[in-house]
Amino acid sequence: MRILVIEDEKKVASFIKRGLEEENFSVDTAYDGVQGQYLAEINDYDLVILDLMLPGKDGLEVCRELRQKETKPLILMLTAKDTVEDRIKGLNIGADDYLVKPFIFEELLARIRAILRRGKPIVSLRLEVGDLVMDPVKHQVTRGGKEIHLTSKEYALLEYLMRHPGDVLTRTKLSEHVWDNDFDTFTNIIDVYINYLRNKIDRGFDKKLIHTVRGVGYMIKA
Repeated sequence: MRILVIEDEKKVASFIKRGLEEENFSVDTAYDGVQGQYLAEINDYDLVILDLMLPGKDGLEVCRELRQKETKPLILMLTAKDTVEDRIKGLNIGADDYLVKPFIFEELLARIRAILRRGKPIVSLRLEVGDLVMDPVKHQVTRGGKEIHLTSKEYALLEYLMRHPGDVLTRTKLSEHVWDNDFDTFTNIIDVYINYLRNKIDRGFDKKLIHTVRGVGYMIKA
C-alpha cells in the first residue's frame, strides 16, 4: 500500500519513511504543504500522514482542500500541539486520526492499520486467496501450509494483489500502489516481479492463482 508523508522535519520524515518501508509500504515524502498537496492530488495514495505545522501551506489547509477533491485519501495528522482544541479542529476539518509528537513508531503503525481498516473494509489482518494465506502482522505468507519467503517488494506486490482478489489490476495501478515516485514507467519491472511471485507462489501447484489478463494487467483469484 502507498503512503505519502508530508513533514517538514526531514529527520522525522526519514524516520517514518524508513520504518514504513520496513513494514512493506511504499512511501513518498514532501517537506512543505504546497508540494505535499500537489503529490496527494496527482497520485492515488491509500493514506496521507500530514504534519500540522508546514511551510508554504499549513496542514489544516492542506487537509481542508484534499477533503474537497473527488479522491479523498485517508489522513493521519501529526502535530506537536497537544490541546483538545487543536485535535478537535483537525478532526472536524477531515482528518481520520490525530497523533501527537513525540510518538513511538509502534503506535504510529498501529494507528495506520486501524485507519486503513476503518476506511477500507477490504483491509483485514489476514488475507486469503484459496490456500494462499498472508498475515500482514507477522509478515508471513503460506500456501498449503508451506511458508513462502518473499523479498520486501515481492511481499508488497502480493499484498496489493491479495487485497483485490478477482480484480484486474493494470500495470499503472500496480506501480501507483507498490512503487514510489522514482518508479520508471518505461521498464518491465512489474512483469519481472510478477514472474518472481509466480515462481514462488504457483510453481509446484496444480491450481494457479496469479493470472495475466492480456493487454491489461494481472489478477489473483482462487
